[in-house]
Amino acid sequence: MSEGVKILIVDDASFMRTVLKDILKSNGLCSDTIEAADGVEAVRQYIQHKPDLVTMDVNMPNADGLQALKGIMKINPHARVIMVTSVEQKHIVQDAMKFGARDYIIKPFDRSNVGLILNKALRTK
Repeated sequence: MSEGVKILIVDDASFMRTVLKDILKSNGLCSDTIEAADGVEAVRQYIQHKPDLVTMDVNMPNADGLQALKGIMKINPHARVIMVTSVEQKHIVQDAMKFGARDYIIKPFDRSNVGLILNKALRTK
């Protein structure tokens, strides 16, 4: 378990947050998770908790993943944000990368692939 590593999981579906939390814990990637159900809450939680990594769903109410990504990058241009999308929406993922996202993962999750992508993001500065 990576002690002291905090990960913010942002998804409007509580089931998806639970699945991601399970993957993170089973891969020993973090000791603490914070959750947010939309982009507005994501930015608020980012400011409050300063997580080491954020997983950000693309489609959410109130503020979508791209809006939240932009908000987080204004706060910390070095933030580690991994986008989460249910279908490979190339244009959204490409935009997210331009705005500072480090990588992306696709739902339904391939557990080992998610672990590799998040582990890589945590290791890189």
